[in-house]
Amino acid sequence: MTNWIEQGLTDAAALIEWLRKQEEADNALSKMSRRIADTLASGGRVLTCGNGGSMCDAMHFAEELSGRYRQDRAAFTAQAICDPAHMTCVANDFGFERVFARGVEAWGRPGDLLMLFSTSGSSPNIVAAARSARERQMTVVGLLGRDGGEVRALCDLSLVVPGQTSDRIQEVHEKSLHLLIEGVERILVPEHYAP
Repeated sequence: MTNWIEQGLTDAAALIEWLRKQEEADNALSKMSRRIADTLASGGRVLTCGNGGSMCDAMHFAEELSGRYRQDRAAFTAQAICDPAHMTCVANDFGFERVFARGVEAWGRPGDLLMLFSTSGSSPNIVAAARSARERQMTVVGLLGRDGGEVRALCDLSLVVPGQTSDRIQEVHEKSLHLLIEGVERILVPEHYAP
């Protein structure tokens, strides 16, 4: 096997093994699943956001909730803040650091939940979104990377993946978002997981 391919797979496997063995990760994912399920069960909505590949993860998470995961079920109220018209309008009029915060201001309500995806936790637009959500009495949860950055302290719950590159962190975020969706479904539609 080519050295760089082998190294990439070794690094990815090490982070997946970290996720599998960390009691802290298990607790974070369990608590986040419960908080998301409770938000949806009480009539709240889930908003998601992220930049670049993390935006793709945010969109993926929202569509799995509002659409379908493994089996048909009622749609869960989830929306990614990613509309190009909204984002370019806000970026043009208020600056790119406000694109997600403005979406939280428009669509977030007390009792809703904001799910943040960030490999650094330091992007100004992610930090601003977290602050806007907290001002609106929303729950803030994050799938973060490295040391969690500034946004970690603004999260009620977070999972911080200790990778050093965005690609490896995002690979664990993708696995984690699928585990979170399964956790939410196990709470809200347990019949799908009956033996």
